[in-house]
Amino acid sequence: MPVQTAEPLIAATTAPTIVGFSSVEMKYPDGTIALSGVDLDIAPGEFVSVVGPSGCGKSTLLRLASGLEHASSGEVDVATDRIGYVFQDATLLPWRSVERNVELLAELHGVPSAERKAKAKAAIGLTDLTGFEKHLPKQLSGGMKMRTSLARALTLDPELFLFDEPFGALDEITRERLNDELIRLFAERRFAGLFITHSVSEAVYLSTRVVVMSGRPGGIVAEFEVPFPMPRDPEIRYSAEFAALTGEVHHALRKGYSA
Repeated sequence: MPVQTAEPLIAATTAPTIVGFSSVEMKYPDGTIALSGVDLDIAPGEFVSVVGPSGCGKSTLLRLASGLEHASSGEVDVATDRIGYVFQDATLLPWRSVERNVELLAELHGVPSAERKAKAKAAIGLTDLTGFEKHLPKQLSGGMKMRTSLARALTLDPELFLFDEPFGALDEITRERLNDELIRLFAERRFAGLFITHSVSEAVYLSTRVVVMSGRPGGIVAEFEVPFPMPRDPEIRYSAEFAALTGEVHHALRKGYSA
């Protein structure tokens, strides 16, 4: 099935690539083929969301980009070692305060105490957690836990952010608020982002480009440039243009289930 591509905002062929997948296949020892023939380039400053059927290999893309797994064939090229990873679960240490959880990655990377405390303070401010520094995870809402996870990743000043359905378990209003905060952070920091989600509207709202994958073995069946400027006006969610693009992505996704 040919890839559908809307008119690009920037000519991708002239942009450097921060992460690239070339003819990537992922076959597990039990014979399961998760990915087949995946070609995808992400440039610095792009925010790319991936949608597709459950089990199509979306999260496998993240693990390959992070180096947690290695492709069976093909090439995965990552042009930075400054990578932030935000998981489906906040994965906070229950005995550590918000402040100490945010410091954790910098601590593990050997960042000196004074520097990592300064980085943690800045990240806490960016994620609207000021005033909750001494709270334990059990005292936080689901949304605040995810903010803490995001702040922890920000202390590494990532050039590439990998998001594995980080807001999927949250209620709709909290999810929208965190989408707005992530948009703000992206507009300020302009990192590259690879975001996995089951929500088409979330993908369209957050992204500069949306990629649609087929059922297993996962391959890319459609791509859509998102023309709305950054930072996004939350009201864009209710516009006819947003609804039309979301409908096009939904249509491609439905076709992807049978591809």
